[in-house]
Amino acid sequence: MTHLSTIGAGMFTDLSVAVPAVDLSATAAAAINPSEAVLTAAFATETAAVGGTKAAGAFIRIQDIREFPGMGTPANLVNVPRFGARTSAQVQGQADNPNVELTLNYVAANWAKGADKTLGNLVGDGVARYFRVAMLNTQPPAYGSKAAELGAIPNSLFYFIGKLETLVYTPQLTDANQATLTISMISELQGAFTIDPA
Repeated sequence: MTHLSTIGAGMFTDLSVAVPAVDLSATAAAAINPSEAVLTAAFATETAAVGGTKAAGAFIRIQDIREFPGMGTPANLVNVPRFGARTSAQVQGQADNPNVELTLNYVAANWAKGADKTLGNLVGDGVARYFRVAMLNTQPPAYGSKAAELGAIPNSLFYFIGKLETLVYTPQLTDANQATLTISMISELQGAFTIDPA
């Protein structure tokens, strides 16, 4: 099993959020570098976006994404003028984790709130969760962290801890209705990892 090793469109790239039976504690959410084994175990079994069951290793795929943003922490360089010089100096400023803003085709049923609704209830609840971005050039048999699923194809996996903050709806008169999902990153982006089927 290898990372992506050829140039290609990442048209099967996937974003998933872990939904364990017990939410992350403040200690776990504050851990900047959980181990790869902990992160992989959090994405063992896919559950439904609507009416799914929270359980150890359960995750939900956030589907219908139209556009992924750039991922990672920006350099945040600051230009400082130097007296008598033709060019400015650059110094490293405070590098903050960015918000992740995704453009989705809005499917209302996937984001409904209620007693038996799952994904819609996560938006704005203030709970920190593990997120996984799987960069994929080909479609896997399934998206779980098993050798016969994601491990069956070349992939690169990135993880972060964040919160589903807001979902802003944009009605379209000539195209599919859209929504912008904002996820706040509260940890560094970790990766790239890959799943080793051995």
